[in-house]
Formats: sequence, structure tokens, C-alpha cells
Amino acid sequence: MATKAQIAKSKKSLVNPKFSTRVVRRCWRCGRKRAYMRDFDLCRICFRELASKGEIPGVKKSSW
Repeated sequence: MATKAQIAKSKKSLVNPKFSTRVVRRCWRCGRKRAYMRDFDLCRICFRELASKGEIPGVKKSSW
């Protein structure tokens, strides 16, 4: 989990970064920056937890 300082720093740079590639997108639940999914604004771990509980509308576990 990211520290509060890291999360604050990444939010601060979203306003007007010097270079667009420096924008750090983080999961809104845990603050993780790796394995981030833009469509859901979540990291893969939080996405899996919420999808398993059925808390993300339109997403369900596949089985065949």
C-alpha cells in the first residue's frame, strides 16, 4: 500500500504536469500504481476483490 505522502504527491501532479508521461495514476482504494486499470480506476487486486463480491456493475466471473 502506498504511503499518504506518495498518494498526495501523485494527486498534486495531476493538475498540470510538466510532461504528460509523468502522470501517476493510482488505485482509489489502496493507492497502488502498478497494474492499474483506467476503465475502473482500480488496481488488479482491488478489481478482483470487488468483482468477486459482485460490487462492480456489469462484471462477473466467467466460467465455461
